[in-house]
Amino acid sequence: MDSKISRIENSEKKIAIVTGGSAGLGLAIARKFTQNNILTIIIGRDEEKLKKAVAQLGENCFYKKFDLCALSDIPALVENIIDDFGEIDILVNNAGINMKNDFTQVKDEDFQDVLTINLSAVFSLSREVVKHMLIRCSGSIINISSMAAQYGIPKVVAYSASKTAIEGMTRAMAVELSPNGIRVNAVAPGFIYSDMTSKALDSDPQRKAKVFGRTPMGHMGQPEDIAEAVYFLSGESAKYITGVVLPVDGGNSIGF
Repeated sequence: MDSKISRIENSEKKIAIVTGGSAGLGLAIARKFTQNNILTIIIGRDEEKLKKAVAQLGENCFYKKFDLCALSDIPALVENIIDDFGEIDILVNNAGINMKNDFTQVKDEDFQDVLTINLSAVFSLSREVVKHMLIRCSGSIINISSMAAQYGIPKVVAYSASKTAIEGMTRAMAVELSPNGIRVNAVAPGFIYSDMTSKALDSDPQRKAKVFGRTPMGHMGQPEDIAEAVYFLSGESAKYITGVVLPVDGGNSIGF
């Protein structure tokens, strides 16, 4: 479908961007949006995965192949999306990478790579989208944080640093932008089920016992649990909520 034609046809729909929207949490968020008649543009690097996601999600979903490491190209990306689809109502900064290694073995370039995707790209994309949201004094931004910002987790120093910064940036953005009608919140997922997390925990019984031992609900969450929280924060039901970091973790962050 021609994207400019879809802009006219879908002019009454809200428009959302979800980074990392072709798999995992991003796909679940995009599915929740599209099911609720929100025109959703998913962004990712793998075009085959993006095409498969669009095929699953249907006529309310489109994609843009883009590497968020290319910070200088983000302004053009946002302009392209607006030209094709219209003004952006919702931005979900979900894309992220992790790197597990002993603290002393983390190279400077590896640390910076994680910060570029998890933090700098979130800032740059948000900045460019906000420029347009300010014109209408309306918009909702949801950043995806992590339990790594809630407590110390060994061997993920770069990831922990990036997600802790995301929470600080969320609060700073909310204070500055909320007077102009732009709400900014974050969701901090706990241990969410996926083939990867299940395999990792099953292969490490000690870690698995520790995870469930400090999770009052006693089980992992589902991607849909995160999608529900993001959808709530993005919409009118949360119109008086800004600057919060919402743990969706079965109580993990307050467990003992």
